[in-house]
Amino acid sequence: MRTPRAVLSAVLVVLALAGCGGDRSAPRIWAADVCEALSPWRDEIDSLSSGTQQQMTAKTTPAQAKENLVRLLGGAEQASETARQLVEQAGVPDVDEGSAIVDGFVGSLAGVRDAYGKAKKSIEGLDADQAFYDGVGAAVETLNKEYDASALDTSKLNSPELARAFDEVPECR
Repeated sequence: MRTPRAVLSAVLVVLALAGCGGDRSAPRIWAADVCEALSPWRDEIDSLSSGTQQQMTAKTTPAQAKENLVRLLGGAEQASETARQLVEQAGVPDVDEGSAIVDGFVGSLAGVRDAYGKAKKSIEGLDADQAFYDGVGAAVETLNKEYDASALDTSKLNSPELARAFDEVPECR
């Protein structure tokens, strides 16, 4: 299972490229809030990736692997939902198209959350027998496809103010 660094990088690019709307916050404040929301999420996803790889190669029973994978996927699902809520709570940056970037980012995190939830349910439904690992492989393959599908389209967004903010705030380094 690949780590979501490419997705995270795309998200940060999108965040650096757009903004606008209702409750508006300064670009630097918004960027700091978003980066603070993403840090624990990224750590949890990295942990999931490592833990999943270990479970796929560990000398455990399928029942033990199933329990561990369900727990790991549930943690990633919850971390994605927490990050989604925190980004939503950050409001809208005071830049052109700010609401579009918030909507896109929140939607992307919701898609990631849902992909982890679906993978968790798939693995929960597997029998802990010899075919278990084949089922896990299929669930992870679906997870990767759904994860990729949740990526943001950055081609229509542009905000020099947010790009500067993400480069300058210490929370994003």
